[in-house]
Parts: sequence; structure tokens; C-alpha cells
Amino acid sequence: MSDKPRKQVHLAAHFPGVNNTTVWSDPESGSQTDFSSFAHLARTAERGKFDFFFLAEGLRLREHRGQIFDLDVVGRPDSLTVLSALAAVTDRIGLAATLNTTFNEPYELARQFATLDHLSNGRAAWNAVTSPDAFTGENFRRGGFLERSLRYDRAGEFITATRALWDSWADDAVLADAESGVFVDDGSIGTFHHGGDEFAISGEFNVPRSPQGRPVQIQAGDSDGGRELAAQQADVIFSRHSGWDDGRAFFADVKRRLATYGRSPEDLKIVPAAVAFLGDDREDALEKAAHIRRQQVSPQGAIAFLEQVWGRDLSTYDPDGPLPDIDPDISAEITRGRVRHEQDSLSVAEKWRHIAETKHLSIRELIIEVTTRSAFVGSPKEVAHLINDHVQGDAADGYILVPHITPHGLDEFVDKVVPELQDLGVFRTDYEGPTLRDHLGLTRPRSSIAAGVSSRHWSLA
Repeated sequence: MSDKPRKQVHLAAHFPGVNNTTVWSDPESGSQTDFSSFAHLARTAERGKFDFFFLAEGLRLREHRGQIFDLDVVGRPDSLTVLSALAAVTDRIGLAATLNTTFNEPYELARQFATLDHLSNGRAAWNAVTSPDAFTGENFRRGGFLERSLRYDRAGEFITATRALWDSWADDAVLADAESGVFVDDGSIGTFHHGGDEFAISGEFNVPRSPQGRPVQIQAGDSDGGRELAAQQADVIFSRHSGWDDGRAFFADVKRRLATYGRSPEDLKIVPAAVAFLGDDREDALEKAAHIRRQQVSPQGAIAFLEQVWGRDLSTYDPDGPLPDIDPDISAEITRGRVRHEQDSLSVAEKWRHIAETKHLSIRELIIEVTTRSAFVGSPKEVAHLINDHVQGDAADGYILVPHITPHGLDEFVDKVVPELQDLGVFRTDYEGPTLRDHLGLTRPRSSIAAGVSSRHWSLA
């Protein structure tokens, strides 16, 4: 038996966004824009003692064959605005927002997240993502300017510049307080200077040091550049490698990179996106999973997804029939606004044909096969053991649960799986500290300047 201590499982909740995994057609589905939906899912996750609540980003409506892609639900409110409101109706759960490093500026973003960290008493997190997408960029001044190969160069410099702002106040600095007669000492505020290829900024930051020192840094990139940036800068990786083999390979690869930057494996948490299908037993759960997957991939959705790879109008093909016998048009851009992780359409088509022929799958069955995330399937006890086995086996440090229904898709997991994890002794029964860094077991970073005054902590709460 191994003497290695058992790791604690980290869990987070992803609010279902505008994508092919969210089932908007289900009678139980609610609004993706009403505040009550955000509040219910965040409070449910907090009741389950999750680490954080996570919002993705959508900066432009997707288009397919030159028209708005009507299989998506239109509308994705601004994440920081939603999380600021959630800070008032939750107490302990972390609040994580995705903001793009391509279409923002360090000073503005640093102020927004430092403010959220104050408002929430230390629960803010920033998921930094990149975009070389000129289609999305048309909404911004910087439309189309960034070469794909340079996106992580800009992102790395963006994070470095932002940290310079957050670290420019001493840890115990305060603002002027007329009632107590305490004023900030000049030695508690440092000037910041950053000069690089992307940013040349200097001045004095106008938001004091926040409860966490700086917000938790999340990174979602999966390329080699993204992994290297995460090893250097991130506190958490939002990974898409939720299976056993690919999870262990990704986990080992990223964790080994940390030593290059003087960091230990505990300094970075790897939490892939994951789904869970629960039933009375495994057979019941598998049946439910199959039903949900067919809801997620409608006949017209299957054709649209295939068209993204083929670059052709395939509307005359039967979704319950075989794949097209024609090759993809590699020069066509039939869909805009959706991230494609595999760029070589011909090789993807060849791989999909092999899968379809081997397993005798129709178009719709194939799309269900290739778009399904690795899932934890079974009774609540079985799912709890599967999650724990993956964490103890170093396939992940935990998981970001992605429910398929808004806003009640997490209720059953919290009610039935969380108690099983607690019985195993691998998941908290209550929060041990007030901040997200406490939940994640991360230390509070020190300011880059020495404190000039010691007094009450300044708060926006």
C-alpha cells in the first residue's frame, strides 16, 4: 500500500454557455441571462463547498454559412458585471471570469479584478484567454492585427504588466480615512513601469492591495505555448483533458515544467472540464447519458458540425446516413466564431471516416461520438470513486463540472455525489478560509514593495 497522502479533490462549477453541450430544448432548461439563473447555480456550488464558480466569454455571435448560427442561444452577459452582483448573494465561493488578453488593456483589467477581489473579500479569479480571431476582432480597435503565433507573447506580457500593477501597493496599505485620521503613507504606494513589445505603461495604480494580494490566475491554453505560459504564470489550468490516459499525460507534462520557473507541483492546480451522468446504477446512468447526448446533438446540429470541418453545404445529406464521400474544401471558412482545436480538415475527415466505418456510425452518431467529453457515469457512489481515483492517480487535481441544464444541472451532483466524496475523506465539509486562495491551498503572494504604514484594511464591501 502506498504511503503517499491522499490528495483533496478540488471542484468548480461552470455556468453553461452558448455551445453544443447545453440543452436548451429541455423543458427544465431556464434562462441563460436572468440573474436568478446565475444566482441559483452559484449558490448550489457554494452549498456543495466548491472552490469557485466559472464564467466563460463570448465576444461575438457565431455565424454559419453567412448567417447567425441559430442553433446557439443568443446572449452572453458581461462576466465581471454578473460576478460583481453574485458577490453580494454568496459568501465563500470563488468568482472566476474569462477576459481576453488580445482585446483588453492591463490597467483597465487590473482595476476591474482588484475591485472584484475587494467587493468579494478575496474571491476573484481571472481566466486569461487569447484570440487571434480577426472575425471577433472586428468588434474591437485591434481587429485582426495579431498573428496567431504571437498570441501567447502578448498574453504573457499582459499578465506580467497586470501583476506589476497589483503588486505596486504594499500589503498593509490603506486609503485616507477621515473618521480615524489615518492616511496612506507615500511609502505604501509604488510607481509601476512596464516597457515591452506590446505595452509601455507607467504611473501609479489607484486600487489598493486586495485581500488575495492579487486575484487567482487561471489559464486555459492547451498548445505548447499555452502550457509553458501556465507553468510560468498560472495558479489553475482549465484543461480539456478529462480522461484517464490523456489526463495523466497532460498532468505530468505541465507539472514537470514548473521547476524551470522555481515552482513546485502544489503551486498549480489542474482542473479539467468534466461532465457527470448519474443514475440508480451504472446501466441507468448510461441510458440517461445516451438520452442527453442525443439532446445535445440534434439532426440539424450534426450536419452543421460536419459542415464546419468539410467547409461545404451538406444540407442535402441525411444525418442518419453515412458520411459524405467527398473531401473537405480546405480553403472554405463556412463557420466563424467557433474555436477549432484541430486545424487540418483533411486529417480530421480521415480520422472520422475511420471511426464511422469501424463502429458503423451515421453522421449524427459520429458527431455524438467525437464531441462527447470524457464523462463520469454511474451511481453517485460510483461517480465519487471514479473522480477520486482520477485525482489520486494524478490525472487531475479536481474538475470543473459542466452541467447540461441551466440552472438546475448541478443540483443532483451536490446533493448526492459531494456527500460520497466527503465520506471518502477527500473533500471538505466546510470552507477553512475566506479567500479562493485558501480553498485552493495557494499562498498569498507578497507585494513588491515594503509597507510604509500599518493600519486597517481598506474594503469596498
